[in-house]
Order: sequence, then structure tokens, then C-alpha cells
Amino acid sequence: MTGTPMQLPEPSQAVLRAARKLVRRKARREAGKFLVEGRQAVREALRSPGVVEAVFVRWADAIEHADLVDAARRGGVVVYGVSEQNLATLSDTVTPQGLVAVARTIDVPLESVVRDGARLVVVCAQVRDPGNAGTVIRCADAFGADAVVLSADSVEVYNPKTVRASVGSVFHLPVVTGVELADAIAACHAAGLQVLATDGEADTLLPELGERLARPTAWVMGNESWGLPVEHLQLADQTVAVPIYGKAESLNLATAAAVCLYASASAQRSS
Repeated sequence: MTGTPMQLPEPSQAVLRAARKLVRRKARREAGKFLVEGRQAVREALRSPGVVEAVFVRWADAIEHADLVDAARRGGVVVYGVSEQNLATLSDTVTPQGLVAVARTIDVPLESVVRDGARLVVVCAQVRDPGNAGTVIRCADAFGADAVVLSADSVEVYNPKTVRASVGSVFHLPVVTGVELADAIAACHAAGLQVLATDGEADTLLPELGERLARPTAWVMGNESWGLPVEHLQLADQTVAVPIYGKAESLNLATAAAVCLYASASAQRSS
């Protein structure tokens, strides 16, 4: 190791204050930085060159996270040791996980990822729950999607709950934010993707798509409570329902996204 976890400097009050502000959206936007909490998420952030600015480790957990402390140091990232009380001010959870990083935002423009050659994209329209958004990003990562698009009226990707729910996947694939849904769908069409929108009332069921699932596809997922309004459904090439064979009334957004993305990824890889 390049040093022991016990040899960590304490942050100044100015450093702590600057990090604490990132709990608020306005401060994140102004600073161009956000907080990353938890061992898995911090590890993946550290694997992205130039993203992490600083790491805060709870003294009691320093030895447990010695490998990440060493990885941060090798990457030229400053690592601070902090008390339980100070770490709690950097987290919005009841029980902080003992490790928080300050990362630089990783925004990407729509045209840089939704382009010729893309085969699988998921577009979230008016998705407001940060846990759902983070889980969709994680599912998209798991099934090899090229990108995730969060519409302008969706939750912020840098919301701590969104970052936490992605479990590091936010650092694995491009996430486009702040675009209008119509613009996102137009970009998908221009890139040669078919656009499929999920709708529980659709006449076409997912298994009925057959060979169409192997085509380059953008899945459009709607709001957790009201789905996609008619005017948005009309922008898609096809509306699709995920069949429910048991007694459950419906699937939540993240589960429906996982099913659809898995179906597309499997079909594309077997074609």
C-alpha cells in the first residue's frame, strides 16, 4: 500500500462545508459536483479517470476500506478521515455507509450517444422517483444498453438516492439528462432505432414482438403513477404491454424496464 488508512488527514471546515452543500440540488448544479455514497459506488467512481475529487472515510471503517483508500491515493485523489458525526452530514440516509466521495458531474450530450450504431437505449419520461431512476440505470447497464436518457421533467441523475440506487452503474454507461422527450425520440429515430413505448393497456404484448425485438430499439418508460400520456405514446412506433400471468395488478417501473431490456438484449444477442 502507499500508506495506511490510519494516516488520513482531517478535512478543513471549508472542505467539509463545500461537500455538505452538495446534498442540495442547487449547490450540485452550481458546483458541477455530486456525492457518491457506499463502497460499490465509490469503487466504480474511482475507476473512472478524473471523476473523483475527494473521498471521506469514517475513522471506524478506515481499515475495512483500505483497498479503496489505496486506489484513491494511486489516482491522486485526496482521502480524508472523518468522524461519525461529520460523515452523517454528507449523507441523506439514516445509517451512512461509512464512505462518501465527491465526484465531478459526468454530463453527456444526446447526440454523442444516441447515434448510428446504437442498439439499445432506454428513455425515461417524467420518472420522478430517484430509486426507480437509479434502478433503471442499473438494469440498462446489466443488459448492455448504450445509454439512458432522462427527460427534462425527470428526477435529477445526481440526486443521492438515484446515484445510490444505480450501485455504480451511473459510471458505466452514458446518462443523458435535461432533454425534451420529443427531442429524445426524434434522435432515436434518426439513429435508426425503433421506438417502443410501454403501456399496460396496449394491445400488443411483449412476446408477440418476436423478431422485432432483435432490431435496434429505444424503450420509452413513463411515469410511475400515470405512465405515458396519449401525446407521448403517439410518438412511438409501437406501444407494448408486459403480460402478467399471475394475480399482481401491475409491475413497477423498474421491473417493467428490466423485463423489456432483457427481452431486447437477449433477442439481439441471439440474432
